[in-house]
Amino acid sequence: MQAELYRDYKERVVPALREKLGYKNLLQVPRVQKVVVNTCMGTHAADAKQALDDAKADLALITGQRPAETTAKKSISNFKLRKGQAIGAKVTLRGDRMYEFLERLIKMALPRIRDFRGISPKAFDGKGNYTLGVHDQSIFPEVELDRIKRPVGFDITIVTTARTNDEAKALLIELGVPFSDRKLPGRA
Repeated sequence: MQAELYRDYKERVVPALREKLGYKNLLQVPRVQKVVVNTCMGTHAADAKQALDDAKADLALITGQRPAETTAKKSISNFKLRKGQAIGAKVTLRGDRMYEFLERLIKMALPRIRDFRGISPKAFDGKGNYTLGVHDQSIFPEVELDRIKRPVGFDITIVTTARTNDEAKALLIELGVPFSDRKLPGRA
């Protein structure tokens, strides 16, 4: 079963971007390649192992995919960090799961942020990719508020095939991502 956002991309977004950006070939139209959801607990927590396990469980619940552990690349004595020590988790989403996650993020999770006025249009990397920081897992409807032991923040990176930031922003706007420099629907 295809995600609604993917059908919308095929039926509405591709023709709109072709007209807006002047593409002659369908394959020139930018698309979302993958979404990487990353969290890092570090070693600052007193019970770092339990904190990492809780973060991995929340990440699996939110994305629908088992996360991979990330480890420290080098030792830093000031942070009591050893090379190879597990410090975080990440999930790379592609295909239908990616579009389902993006749809839940855009339509349900982001509007649940208190005093939400849109996301920053300045978080592009210069190559058409966008990174968004989420401070708390409670904005996702899958997470039960009673079971949250500690707040876990996530970095969500949307990797596109766009060659420039402007192409990527046009793609994300067409997909419904609410940027703060645009008027949000239903708000004065």
